[in-house]
Amino acid sequence: MFDIEAELKKLPDKPGVYIMKDVNDKIIYVGKAVILKNRVRQYFRKNNKTKRIENMVSLIDHFEYIVTDNEAEALILECNLIKENRPKFNVLLKDDKTYPYIKVDVKSDFPNVFITRKILNDGARYFGPYANAGSAKEMVEFIKTKFKIRQCRNFKSKQRACLNYHIKRCLAPCMGYITKEEYKEQIDQIIMLLEGKIDSILKDLDNQIIEKAKKQEYEEAAYLRDKKIAIQRISQKQKVSNITENDIDVIGIAKNDISVCVEIFFVRNSKMIGREHYFFDELKDETNEEILSGFVKQYYMDKEEIPHKIMLKENLEEKEIIQQWLSKKVGRKVELKSPQKGEKLRFVEMAEKNAKVTLDNKSKDKFDILMELKEVLKMDKMPRKIETYDISNISGTYIVAGMCVLQDGIINNKLSRRFKIKTVLTQDDPRCMEEVITRRLKHSIEKTGQGFGKLPDAIFVDGGITQMRAAQNAINTYNLQLPIYGMVKNDKHTTRALIDENRKELPLSENLMKLITNFQDTVHDTAINYHRKLRDKAITKSALDNISGIGESKKQLLLKEFGSVEKIKQSSIEELRKVKGISKQLAIKVKTEL
Repeated sequence: MFDIEAELKKLPDKPGVYIMKDVNDKIIYVGKAVILKNRVRQYFRKNNKTKRIENMVSLIDHFEYIVTDNEAEALILECNLIKENRPKFNVLLKDDKTYPYIKVDVKSDFPNVFITRKILNDGARYFGPYANAGSAKEMVEFIKTKFKIRQCRNFKSKQRACLNYHIKRCLAPCMGYITKEEYKEQIDQIIMLLEGKIDSILKDLDNQIIEKAKKQEYEEAAYLRDKKIAIQRISQKQKVSNITENDIDVIGIAKNDISVCVEIFFVRNSKMIGREHYFFDELKDETNEEILSGFVKQYYMDKEEIPHKIMLKENLEEKEIIQQWLSKKVGRKVELKSPQKGEKLRFVEMAEKNAKVTLDNKSKDKFDILMELKEVLKMDKMPRKIETYDISNISGTYIVAGMCVLQDGIINNKLSRRFKIKTVLTQDDPRCMEEVITRRLKHSIEKTGQGFGKLPDAIFVDGGITQMRAAQNAINTYNLQLPIYGMVKNDKHTTRALIDENRKELPLSENLMKLITNFQDTVHDTAINYHRKLRDKAITKSALDNISGIGESKKQLLLKEFGSVEKIKQSSIEELRKVKGISKQLAIKVKTEL
C-alpha cells in the first residue's frame, strides 16, 4: 500500500522529475523540479490549485521520482517522458506534424531544388520551416519557372532534351546546353532569394540587363527584366512590415471559457514564411506562463531547425534553463525574449491578436453548430455531448459495436469506445444495440469515474426506427430521459437524413448535414475496423497457439517450413528438429499435442 504522506517525507532536496500515476499504474502527469521535496509536496497541500490540477491530484494513487544532477538534465528527461507517455494532464501537442523545408542539394554538379520534410546531415542547404505547404510549393514552382533549373529529381545525361526545355522551363544541363559554372550562378541567386538577400539579386540582375541591352540581346534583357519584377513581387508578398529581426519564432496565446489557442509565427530573413496554431481544451484555468512553458518545451524538443530568438510576451520562470537546453541542442545561442516596447512588442501582440481571432472563429463555429443542433433537436439545453453507436458483424460472427462522441460540436476520437457483444449470439442488430447502450449507461450510473464520463445529452444510432427502439429500451432500464435520433442512409450507403422517434426527417443545414455524415461514417469505421481486427486475429489463430513453448516466432517458422498445421502433424520428430529453436523435447510435445 502506497502511503502518500510517508513517501512525501522521503523526497530528496535535489533536482529531478516526478511521475504521478493513477490506480491502474498509468502515468497521468510528469513534472520537473529544482527541489523535488518542495515541488511535489505542493500538490498535496491545501492551497489555491486550478480545477485541472485538483482533478489530477484526486486521481493520484502513487508517484515516482528520478533524481538528476541538475535542472537541465531534469528538463530533458521531463520532455522525453512526456513525449513517450503523453500523460493526460500535461500540455500535449495534438499532432506530430513535420513542416516542409526547401532543400537545395548544393553538393550536386547541377543542384536541384525541392520540398522535403526531413533534414539530413548531407551537406545540402535547407530553408524553412514553411508552416503552409502551399507557400513552399509556390516558392519552388516560382524558382523552377523563373530560374529554369532542372525539373527532374534524378539527373543524368540524355540523347535529347525533354519537354521542359522546349517550353523554356529548363536550361537542359542534361544536354550540356549550360555549363556547371553558369548553372551555379543560377543556384547562387536562388540561395540569395531564399536567404532574403533580395537587394543583391536585384543589383546583379540590373547589371545583367544593362549588359544584354548593350549587346542588343533584347529578348534576354526582357526575360531578365520580367524575372526581376517577379522576384520583387514574391519578396514583397512575404515581407513582414517593420520587423528587423530575421530569424525568429513569435508566439502568442489567447483564452476563452472553452479553450486556449497558441499561435506561432515563423519569420526567416525578415519574411513571414508561415504560421501554425494549436488548441488546448483543458488548460483554460492555467496561467499563460504555465501553458507557454509546457508548449515551448514540447514544441522544440524534436525540432532540428531552431531560430536564434523565440519571442513571447510572458517572461517564463524556466526561461534560463530552456535557453541553455535549446542552445546546447543546436550548438549556438538561442534566446527567449519578452519585449516590452517597440516593434518587437507589436509583433508579439500581433501573434496574440491572431490567436484570439483563430480562437474566436473556432468558438463561433462550435457555438453555431451547437445552437443549430439545439434548435433542430428541440432541446432545452445545448447538446454538448452526443454519442452514436453502430453494430458490425458478418452472418452473426465476431459481433462488435463502436461508440463515438460529438463533444461541443467536434468529434472527439479520444472518447471512442469498442464493444464485444456478449449476450447476443445471432445476427440481431437491435438486440446488440440494446446490450451495448445498456452496458454504456451502466458505466456512468453504477461505475462512475471509469472511463465513460458523464451521460450524453442525446444519443444517435446508426440506423432507423428499429435501432432507435432498441436504444430506448436500454434507456428505460435506468428510467432516464435521453432523446434518441436515427442516422439513416440511402441505397448508396451514404447518410440521407436524421430522424426522430416519429420517423420524421429533421431539417439540416449543409454544414450540419456534413457533420452528421462524418459522425455516422466515423462510428461505422470504428465498428467495422474492430470487427476486422477480431476476424483477422481469429483467421491467424492456429492449433499451435495452444502448445506451451511455441510462441509466435516459432509458430511462424514452423508454418513457413511445412506450410500448414496438417503437414506439421504428419512430419517426423527429426524433421521438426530441423526448424530453428525446436528441441527434441519440444518436437515430441508438438507431435503429441497435435
